This record gives sequence, structure tokens and C-alpha cells, in this order.
Amino acid sequence: MNNTKNNIIEMGSIYKRFYIGTPNELEVLHGISFDVPDGQFVSVVGASGSGKSTLMNIIGALDRPTEGSYSLDGADIAALSDKELSVIRNKKIGFVFQTFNLIARTSALKNVELPMLYAGVPSKERARRAKELLELVEMSDRSSHMPNELSGGQKQRVAIARSMANQPSIILADEPTGALDSKTGRLVMDIFHKLHKEQGKTIVLITHNPELAEETERIITLSDGDIISDKMTV
Repeated sequence: MNNTKNNIIEMGSIYKRFYIGTPNELEVLHGISFDVPDGQFVSVVGASGSGKSTLMNIIGALDRPTEGSYSLDGADIAALSDKELSVIRNKKIGFVFQTFNLIARTSALKNVELPMLYAGVPSKERARRAKELLELVEMSDRSSHMPNELSGGQKQRVAIARSMANQPSIILADEPTGALDSKTGRLVMDIFHKLHKEQGKTIVLITHNPELAEETERIITLSDGDIISDKMTV
């Protein structure tokens, strides 16, 4: 790990329990600790039920840990109100989901503009940046198309452009190629590599696919709520 870089993610002894105080109380994460330096491309891998989704929700500030500390780009997530967390999600984290999560009756351009709208960016600046981002993912010629007029790979490219809208500290990609065929998935991974290499983006890729994980700089492997391996690949 490059210690000259600041850690953008710092997780210390993260526990997550559900149904607390009931007979079926369930502990899904058992004291997870790891840091991610600024600009690293890291994958979190594990089988279904390993705790990947629970961990992703905590990294993405969509859920809070039961115990432990989590700092994202210097912000103590545990200490923030729900309103402050929504600002963090909007400005610091770019989400890319397996199911794209695009707004159906809205053009590709307007979908990319949406996070900027919530962040109060003026309309002219929103449109300019959205066009720039669609160009980056090679979707300029589809900017006026609705999601139902786009293929799966095109939808995911729009979703990646949207994830970059507010220049987030990290991109959090949850099985981003899971709904795509291998050729289209390759195109999507190439875009992540481009964002990482050319823009120095910190990317956390959640995947069950070990081949995709091998493309990243570091692989954190989860099993039954514990980290069983944390290795650099380069």
C-alpha cells in the first residue's frame, strides 16, 4: 500500500447486526477493518452471503454499522445525521448499480444531470458537464435517447457518466457488469480503467467474479462476514 497517499476510506472494526435483541439476531459483519488510499482501484469479492452487499451499503453510507468507525474522505460517517449522509452520498460517492437505476422517462443527458440538480448546480453548467461526461463514455450520440431506447451496455455507460456528475471522491460499483454479456462487460470495465488511469479515480468494485477482480490493483476477499484475504495484484 502506498503510504504517501491519504486514505479516502478508513474502516475500523466494523460490525453489522440485524434483529438486535431478538432470538434470531444475526451478525453479518464481524469486525471488518481496512483502509483504501486515494486513487486505488480495489475490488471486494466473495460468494453470495459473504457480507459484500452489507459492506457495500455501509461504504456507500446507505446503512450504518452497528459498531466500529468509518471515515470517508475525512468525514466521520457515524457522527453524521441522515440529512448530512444524503449530502455525502450525493457529492462524495458515485454509485453504479447492476440494474443501472436510470429514470425511465428522462433522456440520457437529463439522467446524468440529475445528481447535479440535487446538488444545486446551475442548469447551464449541468448541461455542459453532462455532455462532457457522455462524451467521456462515448455516448454523445445517444444523449437525447430514453433508457428504453438504449442497450444494457449503453445504459451502464450512462450510469457511469451519472456517477461522475458531482466529481465524487469514490466510485462505488456494485456488480456493474452482472447484467451484461461478456463483450459489453469488457467495454464497461475498460471505462473504469480509463477513469482510474486518466483521472486518478478511487474505485471500489463489488463483484463475485474473480476474473474481474484480478484486473484491479487490490483484492479484498470476504467470507462469512470476515476478510480472509487482502492482496495487491500489482
